[in-house]
Amino acid sequence: MSDWDQFSQSSAGPWEKLSHVAVLGAKHDSPERQPHPKCLEGTRVHLLQFIYGLLDKREKSQIIWLHGTAGVGKSAVAFTVAEMMKGLKMTKGTKTETRLAGTFFFSCKHTKRSTTGHFFATLAYQLASNFPSVKNHVNEAIRENPTVLDSSESLLDQMKALFRQPLRHLRSRLCECPPPVFVVDALDECKPETVADLISLLGQALRDPDLPIIHILLTSRSEEHIRKAIQQKEMRPLVCEIPVNTSGEGVAATISLDGEDVDNDIYLFLQYSFTELRSRHPDFPQPTGDELTRLANRAGRRFIVASTIMKFIDDGYNDPRDRLELMLELTHELLPGTEVFKLYNCILSTCTDPNRAYQHLSIVATLADPLPISQISKLLGPGEGCDIATVLVQLRSFMDIPADTSHPVNIYHSSIRDY
Repeated sequence: MSDWDQFSQSSAGPWEKLSHVAVLGAKHDSPERQPHPKCLEGTRVHLLQFIYGLLDKREKSQIIWLHGTAGVGKSAVAFTVAEMMKGLKMTKGTKTETRLAGTFFFSCKHTKRSTTGHFFATLAYQLASNFPSVKNHVNEAIRENPTVLDSSESLLDQMKALFRQPLRHLRSRLCECPPPVFVVDALDECKPETVADLISLLGQALRDPDLPIIHILLTSRSEEHIRKAIQQKEMRPLVCEIPVNTSGEGVAATISLDGEDVDNDIYLFLQYSFTELRSRHPDFPQPTGDELTRLANRAGRRFIVASTIMKFIDDGYNDPRDRLELMLELTHELLPGTEVFKLYNCILSTCTDPNRAYQHLSIVATLADPLPISQISKLLGPGEGCDIATVLVQLRSFMDIPADTSHPVNIYHSSIRDY
C-alpha cells in the first residue's frame, strides 16, 4: 500500500490531508531552497519595474513568461518578485491577505518538485492560507473527492477542484483589489511529459470569466516543448513574453535577462560580494576596479558565472586572497562571455584529482533526491566512498555542503547537472 493509500484512509480531516500533500519545499521562501537567490538592490531595476507594471494591470488575467538560458538569473527575479508581492497587502484594512497567492519553484533535484502531481494541491494550500475565506471551499472540494489529492489523479480534476473553484469564490471580494499573483519558477525542471498539459490548464483557468483577474509569473529556460505549449493559438492572448521589445520616447528598447544593463548589475554584485567578504576578513584586499571589470566581463551577463566565481573565492575553507589570485589567473585566458562550463573546467582543474572530483560531482548531481555525505559514502561503497568528504570539500563552488553531515548535499545550480 502506498503512502497516499495509507494516509487517505486515515481519520485526518481535509485540511490536514492537504497540508500533508502540499510540497512546502516548493514555496519560494522554503528553507529547503536556501540560500535564496535574489536580486541585489540596484540591480535588475528596469526588468523588475517592467514586471511590476504588468502585475498591476487589471484589464485581464495574464501569464508573464520570463525565459532565458541557464544562469542568467531567472530564479533570483522570481524570488524577488514573490517577496515584493508578499509584502503588498490586498487592501489597507487586511492583516493577512497579500498579493502573493502562491508559489511553486520546480526542481529536478527533488522528486515531488519535478512533477505536476502536487502542483495544484500546493497552490491551493497557500491560496487558502493567504485568503482564509476560501479555506472552507477547498475543504469541501476535498471532502467531495478525496482522491483529488492523489498525485496520480487527473491534472484537469485537480485544477478544477483545487485552483479554479477556490478562485471563483474570490471574484466578488477582489473586484476592487489589485490582482493576486502566482509565481512559478523553473518549469524546465519539471518532467517534460506533463508540462504542455499544465500550461494548457493554467490557460483554461485564466480564460474562465468567473475568476478574478490574476497574474502568473512563469520562468523557464527557452526549451522547445515549453515554447510550443506557450505559443498555442488559445494561449497567445494570455501570454506576455520577456524578452520583449518596448518603446519609450520614440526609442526602441529590449527588456530582457541579458541586456546591456546586466554588465553593470554583475559588476555591482561582485563589488557587494567582495565588500561582504572583507567584513569577515578585514585583511582581504579589495579588488581594483580593473579586476572587477575583468571578472564581470568574463561572466558574459550570466549571474551563475559571477556567483560561481564568488563561491570559489569565498569557499570558507581556503584563504580568499589566494583564491582571488588563482581565479584571476584562471580567467585571464578566458574570453569575455565565456561559457559557464569552461569556468567549471577551470575550477575542477584546481582539485587534487580532477577526474575523481568530476565523478563525485556527477554522482551528487544525478541523485533523484539529495543525500547527506554519509549516505553518499555508503552508496559508493568502501572503496570509492572512503574519501568522499575530502573530495567534496574541494567542490564547494558547485554545491552546498552542510556542517551537519546528517543534512543533504545540494548542488547550487541546474547547469551543473548539464555539465
